[in-house]
Amino acid sequence: MRLFIAAIVLTFAGAAWGHDAPSGFAYEPYCCNGDGHTGDCQMIPSKTVRIVTQGFQVTLLPGDHRLATHKHIFFVPQKETMESPDGAYHLCLFPNENTVRCFYAPPVGF
Repeated sequence: MRLFIAAIVLTFAGAAWGHDAPSGFAYEPYCCNGDGHTGDCQMIPSKTVRIVTQGFQVTLLPGDHRLATHKHIFFVPQKETMESPDGAYHLCLFPNENTVRCFYAPPVGF
């Protein structure tokens, strides 16, 4: 019985942790669901991001993010942007491909 309870606790505890970006930093648990292969967070090409007044414009086409099935144009305010420690852009889409959950951008001048 104790083994069964321990297995359940570990299963749910693992679901609360974010998975890692390819460079090794961990996405915030709030941001990601799934893992590095099926999750909703991943690195996106820098060509998809444009710095605009007070934030970023992200234009995704199918193939730019594993969840994108059609063209998307998102505006992400600077105040909602998280710092990317690896110098790349990362995007988390949840609960569907139409909703930005988290956006990571490198520090300005990186």
